[in-house]
Amino acid sequence: MPAPASPSTARAINDRLALRLLQQEGPLTAGQLKQLTGLSRPTVADLVERLAAAGLIAVVGESGEQRRGPNARLYGIVADRAYLAALDVRTESVSVVVSDLLGAELARASVPIADDAGTGPAVEQAVALVERAAKEAGAERLHTVGIGAPGLIDPATGELRDSSGLPQWHRRLVAALQERLPARVIVENETNLAALAEQRDGAARDRDTFVLLWLGHGTGAAVVLDGSLRRGASGGTGEIGFLPVPGTTTLPSATDCEGGFHSLAGAAAIARLAMEHGLTAEPTAHEPRAAALVRDAVAGADGAPAARFLDALADRVAIGAASVVAVLDPGCVVLGGEVGQAGGDVLAARVEQRLARMSPLPAEVRASALGGDAVLRGALLTAREGAQDELFAPPQR
Repeated sequence: MPAPASPSTARAINDRLALRLLQQEGPLTAGQLKQLTGLSRPTVADLVERLAAAGLIAVVGESGEQRRGPNARLYGIVADRAYLAALDVRTESVSVVVSDLLGAELARASVPIADDAGTGPAVEQAVALVERAAKEAGAERLHTVGIGAPGLIDPATGELRDSSGLPQWHRRLVAALQERLPARVIVENETNLAALAEQRDGAARDRDTFVLLWLGHGTGAAVVLDGSLRRGASGGTGEIGFLPVPGTTTLPSATDCEGGFHSLAGAAAIARLAMEHGLTAEPTAHEPRAAALVRDAVAGADGAPAARFLDALADRVAIGAASVVAVLDPGCVVLGGEVGQAGGDVLAARVEQRLARMSPLPAEVRASALGGDAVLRGALLTAREGAQDELFAPPQR
């Protein structure tokens, strides 16, 4: 039989349970905490006193109960106990969101990074953007920063690995943020963060197992099995842009995904495909032109050129999706990124039809509910969970 928990361990477990309930349910009375936790009234009174003394919760109002008193007070997590930042680091831009401990957005900003900016100036632009956003949000100090970036994350160190084809300033940015803020910095692959966001708030809320196929400027995939994100031995799970596929004129190499699935479904390839079908669209800010082309095609899908373009695009996307389905049998594929969101249910249905013909394994195909914003959302979720794990942990003795 396992040994019973010590009183201090039991208190820590009860405190974390109460904090999680306050996070999920919002402000609660002591009576509601008693009902939801199953703890005794004295135990709840003690934990409320401890958490208030630690500055983690505070009285935020009163319930509608007739009898006034301690049980009628509403307790909530102190949202400004810590401030968080989330970054979406792209090849040509950086976007940032600053929030409080509960994830409420306080400021948002972005800045383009020119190809010829140079490593030092690019890093300075990105760090200055974060500092300005934090100041706008009224955050004197950031507790945790979550960063979503393209490329491989070393599973042993959690650091962004040096990847060919990606700007050098990406790796320098992490160190610069740690030096200038200072804050805890968590780095994750952008597609993995998008999958976490889709699972929590988007198209995969009801799925414990699914694959997110990212269709944006580039291509990528994220794998969630039994509720857990899978990164692989080297952190490279989902580098589907390097997948050798039919329909290209060459094969990818260790340093270049040209000739792989990227050559069929990356933004530049989609734009060329649209041009071949006589389609044009006005580009919009903060998304690849391919997304506007796909969105306009969906809007005019009754017309022959648009329908043929969407059919051809679905043929290409299905090749990558079928490979993933054959190996992982995820049961669900989410078409993520700006292009996946732009294609919506129209593109998703076309890809699902093709998968049904190509594979004996059933796979539902869904359109992203979050699109390009999923990376920022996922980075903010990661930062929030990291900060709460630290702040909600029992004090070291």
